[in-house]
Amino acid sequence: MIRTGGVNRPVEISATGRLEVRVTAADVGKRVSVRRLNDPAREGEKFTDTVGVLASWDDGVLLITRKSGETVRIPEASLVAGKVVPTAPARRRGPAASYEELAHVSARSWRPVESERLGEWELRAAAGFTRRANSALPLGDPGMPLPAALDAVQRWYGDRGLPAYIQTATGAEGTQEQLCAELERLGWAREVTAELWIGALAPVADRDEGAAVVLSREADDAWLTRYQRKGVSEVALKVLGSGPSVWFASVAGAAGGAPAAIGRCVVDGRWAGFAAVEVDPALRRQGLATRVMAALARRALEEGASAAWLQVETDNAGARGLYAGMGFAAHHAYHHYRRHDRSL
Repeated sequence: MIRTGGVNRPVEISATGRLEVRVTAADVGKRVSVRRLNDPAREGEKFTDTVGVLASWDDGVLLITRKSGETVRIPEASLVAGKVVPTAPARRRGPAASYEELAHVSARSWRPVESERLGEWELRAAAGFTRRANSALPLGDPGMPLPAALDAVQRWYGDRGLPAYIQTATGAEGTQEQLCAELERLGWAREVTAELWIGALAPVADRDEGAAVVLSREADDAWLTRYQRKGVSEVALKVLGSGPSVWFASVAGAAGGAPAAIGRCVVDGRWAGFAAVEVDPALRRQGLATRVMAALARRALEEGASAAWLQVETDNAGARGLYAGMGFAAHHAYHHYRRHDRSL
């Protein structure tokens, strides 16, 4: 007999040895690996394994948040094995970086036009231009209980006629699996998930130059004609131009037409952050995106950067293949949670 979460249960014997449940409610907040019995009525495997952060253990139910941000509910009575595992697996490549460092760097590269502190959280607004610039960034203690903080977030965005979003992250040491589970418990819905990838900068810069790439400190009218977000406002231009050292790249298209390809890079200390890498659909798979990023990377190296980061949506197979081929790998997933308010 062993004790698991306050319940005594005989240990099940497998063909290979003894299975033990070595996690308890005292392990909330730690990364765990558990095995549970499937419903007898369910066809297929007898067991299901789950790895993630133990977000809560209440009323006989475990909530485990996976790296992807998915929260899994597991009845305590179905557990047959479990243990605490290292907080984050060792990465095989890429620069060393903490979630906190990357969260601050990425936030500085895409600044809102208005912000306010709520304890250690930052409330950000930019007239609705992108979720990143119009969401609360919770990097610490809001200075009040979570329900009160969420009410304050809703009021702040409601006063500006905006939906309330909270940006969270999962999948790396120091990310916010517990907060994600609490948001879901309190009625917040996850609308968008993407990933932040990192890699060394020099291999990007070493790519073939190919077509001439023009760099500028500002997004001119031609650059904006290729940018996917149409009807860019003055607020959007402020966000696009924000960051410690911002560069815009473009490859000329047909005479008088939009550029064949564009990109944006923000240099911030050792980091270079890439965004808005877009190519004329008729000219894709010709290496233009690679050339744009290579030109921006060379400029970033000149300014002292050595590492690179970018954000990519989980369903963008083309971009993920391109970035993986350039040496990038996923560091963590990030999500935007929204509390729907019918009054907005």
